[in-house]
Amino acid sequence: MDTDLNRDAPSERSLAMRVATQMRDLLIAGDFAPGEKLSEHQIATRFDISRNTLREVFRLVTSEGLLEHVPNRGVFVVSPDEAAILDIYRVRRVIQGGAVQASAPGHPALAQMRGCVARAQAAREQGDWQLVGTENMAFHGAMVGLCDSTRLSAYFARLLAELRLVFRQMEDSAFLHEPYIRLNAELVALLEAGDIAAASTALDAYLLKSERSILGAFLRDRG
Repeated sequence: MDTDLNRDAPSERSLAMRVATQMRDLLIAGDFAPGEKLSEHQIATRFDISRNTLREVFRLVTSEGLLEHVPNRGVFVVSPDEAAILDIYRVRRVIQGGAVQASAPGHPALAQMRGCVARAQAAREQGDWQLVGTENMAFHGAMVGLCDSTRLSAYFARLLAELRLVFRQMEDSAFLHEPYIRLNAELVALLEAGDIAAASTALDAYLLKSERSILGAFLRDRG
């Protein structure tokens, strides 16, 4: 019997890791709200997993700082604060700055970035600002793919999930998302042309503008 348990353990861990990744994707898409209490029954049913596997999923996502366990109350989605926003942008500057330096014309990630811009433009025409925000974030996730590092891409996905939780504390609007569709298009054009110096300068200005607008909106909504 011990042998069966040992044989099953890796598959259970793999399942938990896959579901944890899916939960991060849902957080990026805005499916969960900051401060939301997660129902074990509903989440287990949604992913068709056992309670034991679900607890491992919660442990994994909690270790990434996206969920928190409150004793005697349950598991909740985190609500990033002002300090978290500042730190997110510190990390973005390091990782995305490195991605720009690693870029090369013809890299497959550039086509992915172009696709994100096109989908964001289509979502804008439909007035779906939440989807625009999701595609804008997917654009930056694709940019990190220029590094050809699965570890960096996995870490950055967690950062994007946390950033979506910042957005979810505000109303998705044209003010928050629309300007960055054009800026994304300009940035990918520079990278496609191989103009790394101009792309680096554009990215620095982009992240500063984004940080200030998000922080300003966040603080206004907090009163």
